[in-house]
Amino acid sequence: MLREPDVLAQLMRRKPAHSLPQDLYCDPGVFQVDMEKIWYRQWLFAIPACEVPKTGSYVVYEVGAYSVVIVRGSDGVIRAFHNSCRHRGSVLCKTKKGTNPKLVCPYHQWTYELDGRLLWARDMGPDFDASKHGLKPVHCRTVRGLVYICLADHAPDFSGYEAEAKRYLAPHDLENSKIAYETTIVEHGNWKLVWENNRECYHCSGNHPSLCRVYPEDPLAASDEIEGNLSDILSKHAERCEAVGAPSKFRISDQGEWRFIRIPLLGTAESYTLDGKVAVQKPNSSFPFKDAGSLHLFVYPVSWNHFLSDHSIVFRITPIGPMETEVTTKWLVHKDAVEGQDYDVKRLTEVWNATNDEDREVVENNQRGILSPAYEPGPYSPTHEQGNIQFVDWYAKTMIDAITGPRAVAAE
Repeated sequence: MLREPDVLAQLMRRKPAHSLPQDLYCDPGVFQVDMEKIWYRQWLFAIPACEVPKTGSYVVYEVGAYSVVIVRGSDGVIRAFHNSCRHRGSVLCKTKKGTNPKLVCPYHQWTYELDGRLLWARDMGPDFDASKHGLKPVHCRTVRGLVYICLADHAPDFSGYEAEAKRYLAPHDLENSKIAYETTIVEHGNWKLVWENNRECYHCSGNHPSLCRVYPEDPLAASDEIEGNLSDILSKHAERCEAVGAPSKFRISDQGEWRFIRIPLLGTAESYTLDGKVAVQKPNSSFPFKDAGSLHLFVYPVSWNHFLSDHSIVFRITPIGPMETEVTTKWLVHKDAVEGQDYDVKRLTEVWNATNDEDREVVENNQRGILSPAYEPGPYSPTHEQGNIQFVDWYAKTMIDAITGPRAVAAE
């Protein structure tokens, strides 16, 4: 099992524009370092805010060793707390989601307000100070209907992403949406392989027949990273959307951990459906036309998303083990859209349900092949896999900086 110095050595020796060394996709020690240096330090997309619609609504999100309760308070504010009672550590919320007027420990009934304050603890003696035993908070921010948490003691700056998310997501009314459908699957592959598969469409024509009806696999139509410039197709689509007040042009953070771009779908396609027409008649966006394409947003290490004119799809990945990753997908529609009248669930979800299952098989085949003693890092396509190069570069730099500390960063 590798330790930090071993991980650092492999990252420093890796070959540029190539896949990673075998251990970085398989080793339990690498997995633990990934969790400690990335997952327990970065901002993570947790849930859409509409999943906790009223006072007392909560969702439990588990990341590695941590269990976090995300709850809407009586003041409407969404907060996050460690799912551990301050008495003897029992979990507070045993179910994945629900609604409670207060957070009550099932063990000894210590009772907490929805803002984390301890309200009641039976027979703790005259010297007990309840104010010192409130729930431990987790950094939590809500941006345009998306809830993010950070498990670190000191969270990294969020203001740059927050400002851009407010602009790009403005046409998409996620606050007034609801979850029409959700799925969770487990892919038997390392979380980095899940991301690498997501960051390219080199594999699409051979694996995604439903998606390829509407999604452009041509990198000139769908990628912002061909020679560092936007293609004419992307530029014209961005100009058309921005003319109606929808930010669309490529925007990436200085560190490369988040990116926005709005791409057109194939031909006259309007949405991710088999016939290319919108899936929801009551849209959750303000677009005056249906063929607005898809606003792509990724936020490493946890989420990629598609925001269309009629609905939105949010994806969240969570590492479970060195070669096991949970992928959760949620389809968001306008809160007043009526199932069976404004949308049909099967039609809404069938393209991405099929695509998710196909991606699971692709990732699992990739992981099995990497386990072979014959595996060695291979070159990425400079045309189709620029996104992979960007991702592994981000991963390597983030890990190196986290392992070596601020002195090494300052010395660059």
